[in-house]
Amino acid sequence: MATQTERRPHAALLEAAALTPHHEALARLLWHAELRGEPVEPLSATFPELDVADAYRVQAIGRRLRTAGGEELRGWKVGLTSRAMQEMMGVEEPDGGYLFESMVVQSGASIRASRFIQPRVEAEIAFLLKSGLEGPCTTREDVLDATLAFAPALELIDSRICGWRIGIVDTVADNASSGMAAIGEWHDAERLRAERIEVDLTVGGEQVRGRGDAVLGHPAEAVAWLVRTLADQGERLEPGDIVLPGSVARALPIAAGQRAHARFDGLGEVRVGLVHD
Repeated sequence: MATQTERRPHAALLEAAALTPHHEALARLLWHAELRGEPVEPLSATFPELDVADAYRVQAIGRRLRTAGGEELRGWKVGLTSRAMQEMMGVEEPDGGYLFESMVVQSGASIRASRFIQPRVEAEIAFLLKSGLEGPCTTREDVLDATLAFAPALELIDSRICGWRIGIVDTVADNASSGMAAIGEWHDAERLRAERIEVDLTVGGEQVRGRGDAVLGHPAEAVAWLVRTLADQGERLEPGDIVLPGSVARALPIAAGQRAHARFDGLGEVRVGLVHD
């Protein structure tokens, strides 16, 4: 249940952030937006002095707020790794965020639409790690050596920023526009070439196609980028972590009553649906 602090109006939270801007106040502003299902104006417009380092500080505080409430880390995600997604969102670099246990479901799940504000669906090749990864010099090869399995995945991304009017600062602070992820069956990573996997994603009557190498040339490059970025924050990936490396194609909108379905060559299928409350 939200505390009195989280239930303050957006205007009061913005006022609390106005002087520094205060990183914790901004983290609470985004948390409040998520709890109430009411998006806020872009942080980058309200506070133009914010940079990416500030945004990752806001994200880290948001993570601490949630773990203090009992959430448990399950893994990490990378976003904006394909040219299609960068063009769609108007940014030029990837972003990274965290995944909690409550954000990960199995393929076939039905999720309440009220959990989201403005959801979209991405098709991704999920990584399951058998060993940890850390350090500023991590390479694609290091990632592949540390990977136990791949799985087909659908990420339901969302934004606490009005109308998806995001810049890199906005999406980073907002936990890389995270939502939830549906994960399919895991497959031995040694038997698959992730960069060659062809993917078809369908939502309603709309379909997009993509391939693993749309993600920075190889999905493992995105995971390596994440490890190097986390190193700057004193973080690392742990054995057993799930990592979503980013979408192989542009995201599709999804609404209550719709289901998303993706087919991955060599990995099988994954499905997820949004249902009315």
